[in-house]
Amino acid sequence: MKKIVFNVTILLLFAITAFTQGIIEHALPGFDTPRTDIPHGSIDTITYNSATVGNPRKALIYLPPGFSKKNKYPVLYLLHGIGGDEQEWLRGGTPQVILDNLYAEGKIEPMIVVMPNGRAMKDDRATGNIMAPDKVEAFATFEKDLLSDLIPYIQKKYPVYTDREHRAIAGLSMGGGQSLNFGLGNLDRFAWIGGFSSAPNTKVPEQLIPDPVKAREQIKLLWISCGASDGLIAFSKRTHDYLQKNNVPHIYYIEPGVHDFKVWKNGLFMFSQLIFKPVDTTTFSKYPVVGAPAETNVRNAKYPQVLADHRVVFRTKAPEARKVQVDLGRRYDMVKDTGGLWTVTTDSIGEGFHYYSLLIDGMAVADPASETFYGMGRMASGIEIPFAGGNYYALRDVPHGDIRIRKYFSKVTGSWRQLYIYTPPGYDANTTEKYPVLYILHGGGEDETGWAMQGKTDLIMDNLIAAKKAGPMLIVMPDANVGGTAFDESALKTFETELKDIIIPLVEKNYRAETAASKRALAGLSMGGIHTLYTGIKNTDLFSSLGVFSSGWMQSRQAGVATAQYDFMKAHAAMINNNLKTFWIAMGGKEDIAYGNCQLMLAKLDELNIKHTYSEYQGGHTWPVWRNNLFNFAQVIFK
Repeated sequence: MKKIVFNVTILLLFAITAFTQGIIEHALPGFDTPRTDIPHGSIDTITYNSATVGNPRKALIYLPPGFSKKNKYPVLYLLHGIGGDEQEWLRGGTPQVILDNLYAEGKIEPMIVVMPNGRAMKDDRATGNIMAPDKVEAFATFEKDLLSDLIPYIQKKYPVYTDREHRAIAGLSMGGGQSLNFGLGNLDRFAWIGGFSSAPNTKVPEQLIPDPVKAREQIKLLWISCGASDGLIAFSKRTHDYLQKNNVPHIYYIEPGVHDFKVWKNGLFMFSQLIFKPVDTTTFSKYPVVGAPAETNVRNAKYPQVLADHRVVFRTKAPEARKVQVDLGRRYDMVKDTGGLWTVTTDSIGEGFHYYSLLIDGMAVADPASETFYGMGRMASGIEIPFAGGNYYALRDVPHGDIRIRKYFSKVTGSWRQLYIYTPPGYDANTTEKYPVLYILHGGGEDETGWAMQGKTDLIMDNLIAAKKAGPMLIVMPDANVGGTAFDESALKTFETELKDIIIPLVEKNYRAETAASKRALAGLSMGGIHTLYTGIKNTDLFSSLGVFSSGWMQSRQAGVATAQYDFMKAHAAMINNNLKTFWIAMGGKEDIAYGNCQLMLAKLDELNIKHTYSEYQGGHTWPVWRNNLFNFAQVIFK
């Protein structure tokens, strides 16, 4: 009996291995060259009656080599772009050649390919103004024509399977958007979906896949590809980012290229080898992403480019420079070509946001291809590395609040200053409602823009409020730089006065803010965490919640201030514990530079019996950690 079980197990493992889907490689030269020594399929024109449009319509159909009416076949519906028609793939993509060659090599399943006209209107020619509203609208109308007229015709006239597992849809540009819209919108009709360089007609991800759990169960294969230098890559990337954050298996393939048939033919070459076969989703993440422009690039900038393994390709032009480097904490030497372009590919960079600079002959400058942020005590470039766990700060189709800028004159500093303030969705409409207030502070070398820009405060709160995980609140982001050395007690004291005497009264006078301590919270990261400790612990009559992110009293340098605060805590422990509803301390783990200081502080709090909650989130002294800190802290305050 044991021997039989063993043999059966071996057979099962062999069967699974035999049908495991491998990585499909990029097409090699010659993949689209006609061969005379192999069997060929046939291309024909069909005409079907369209009740949707009200007249007969044409499509092309490809029948595979050896086609027989005695067999049944799966069907791929292959769609064209906005300037094409049913002939576009035939003219520019020679799909029959690509598929014939793949059949000859035994790499694809026998299938019928239907190439319809995706412009569903009476005069569906690609003439005149192809961007005219009625012609653009006709591409959306094609969904009904496809489902109600064309598919039934194909099923009636040809020996095809009629279930979703044997039906695929793919297309280029406008047709790529149609394929994603129609395929994902009708998962009861399509199991295999491909978008090649999908155009702006692609619905936003939340509309494409409103139920990621259901999508995971139904989709056999979802393919998204694009050229790295295609101006429309943002539409593919936003879909990929949403799918990645919601754990929906898919292949995201970015290759060198622009918006042309070189990319689209390779898309068909690779996609056709994957459909109508057993699926191995573990291979999906292994497909390369060649140089997707970073989301923090300025408009139309192709570099920096982020690779699949989070290495980054930097490129800049400085023909007269002798030495150029990228400073990402570690310095990378760039290599100059004959045209004066300097290029380097880094090691894998951690997910999330990073400051960086270009060093041109030793001078640190911002990269003109990147957005700039105030960090490291100056304006610096920033790069966002895609973060699979960052769905909570994704831009979604939910009600959105505003970030406003308020300028004011401070009698404490004797200067004009400004703060940023987040007002929740509905703030201007709900004119009688008052809101609790979170005052949140930036780190050293940053300013009031930190939480508004790098921190993505508005997106985090919009999503939390929409999900009813946090209540609407005002979030005030002041500038904690008040002169002097940031960590010295004189600066801490000055900002305490600024916050209590200037900022809080300003907010409560000019915004509909709750004024009770139970409706006021204070939090900060790094240096802002020190401010939170210094101001918050002494003023628990003003704040009911404190959040300290990646912080703790700095040893030796702040020993005297820390000792004074611990003495205060010892004398007022009962008051602090009674007044503070939440004393929330969070770190980024052992790699966080403040980790040691924080652990010493936690031990002291335990010794003094000061109630607190401690949380760690994997990461260093970086914005991905602090974004997550805000995400969690906002859910526990004002409850």
